[in-house]
Amino acid sequence: MSRTLYDKLVDSHKVQDLPDGEMLLYVDLHVMNEYTSPQAFSGLDEKGLSVWRPEAHLAVVDHVNATRSSVAPDAESKLLIDNLSNNCKRHQIALYGLGDPRQGIEHVVVPEQGLVAPGMVIACGDSHTTTYGAFGALGFGIGTSEVEHVLATQTIRYRRMKNMRVNINGALAPGVGAKDIIMKVVQLVGAGGANGYAVEFAGDTIRAQSITGRMTICNMAVELGARAALIASDEVSKAAVKGDIANTVAVWESDSDAQFDREVDLAAGDIAPLVSWGTSPDQSVAVNECVPEIDTPTPKAQESHARALQYMGLSVGTQLTEIAIDRAFIGSCTNSRIEDLRAAAKVLKGRKVAEGITAIVVPGSNLTRMIAESEGLDKVFREAGFDWREQSGCSMCLAMNDDIAMDGERVASSTNRNFEGRQGRGARTHLMSPAMVAAAAIKGRIADVREYLNEEGS
Repeated sequence: MSRTLYDKLVDSHKVQDLPDGEMLLYVDLHVMNEYTSPQAFSGLDEKGLSVWRPEAHLAVVDHVNATRSSVAPDAESKLLIDNLSNNCKRHQIALYGLGDPRQGIEHVVVPEQGLVAPGMVIACGDSHTTTYGAFGALGFGIGTSEVEHVLATQTIRYRRMKNMRVNINGALAPGVGAKDIIMKVVQLVGAGGANGYAVEFAGDTIRAQSITGRMTICNMAVELGARAALIASDEVSKAAVKGDIANTVAVWESDSDAQFDREVDLAAGDIAPLVSWGTSPDQSVAVNECVPEIDTPTPKAQESHARALQYMGLSVGTQLTEIAIDRAFIGSCTNSRIEDLRAAAKVLKGRKVAEGITAIVVPGSNLTRMIAESEGLDKVFREAGFDWREQSGCSMCLAMNDDIAMDGERVASSTNRNFEGRQGRGARTHLMSPAMVAAAAIKGRIADVREYLNEEGS
């Protein structure tokens, strides 16, 4: 019987079926951070349990830490960081803590350190674990009780999902990249449109993407409601696998005649640089368009549309490129890898951030920062007026550390979510690619990056 890539991954890791229709699924690698793991360790202690396979777990500090090396964690953050460190020592789990050259955002660090390969199942207490689908691996976020279960048994209770395939074909226009691809898919399918599905991305547009672009696409697929995102393994993903694990790489792909429960088709030529205007990732339009009228006039949709306009302080018909910003942020597990920094630096080189704009860039890991500095990218950012952060972390992706936007401030952001309060109480987030963030920082308002790419010498 022909099978999809998703079904092959699930079948290869199934330990046994359970009476309620779920199964026990084996987890090859479990990743933790300081914010979502404390209760799980407490649960182990209460039950007198130990970690069954300590070598199959990795912990990182990334959510609550400051990204300025001169700023010490506050008391609450320090407690979380110290708690993780103590738990890892007791259970002999590897930890990439502050000061460790391997430290960084978990979904940047894992591929960087050669810990992911096609065919793996990876779980983490963070929804954007879908990132690892870029390698042909099954990654998904889990809750606190599930973290405890994985620590104790290296398995998880799991229910098989339906299969969706998103086919994207054709050449992308200049200035259009992976962030625009996934934002267009989210716009098309809708937030929650893939609830209950594992989504496989296919087509020649996807195959032409670098491993970094593929990670961005799979990372934000969770905004569709998908709990899993996948791209078939090929020479690109094989070349990106590092360390000893590279010797075990096999091809993981759907059978040519595999059946999907839903198929979505998209032409790459229909994708432009996108910017979110509302408070959900699917509320976005091309940068040269206006804040739209509602297109599905149901009572619920009308209420959501009106609430988004009110929160964002916008009106239907407002041209996006007329919207002034207060802050520019480049970072997060979606867009903080070396390719993302290079793309933004290309736009910024020889230019200056507009007066009054607070602009920061946070490399996704210490290793990424060191590579960027060896290429002189830090100088490009600093000379343009960006604050180059020396400590990696989630930073302004979410208001869980000292990088917080103020009430009413508008942020051009390379992150993955634009929910109300996501970057600070009352903060207004506009999602876009790193290059688009750079363009907005220069203009002091939302801007079309293609203007800069078309300028002579850029």
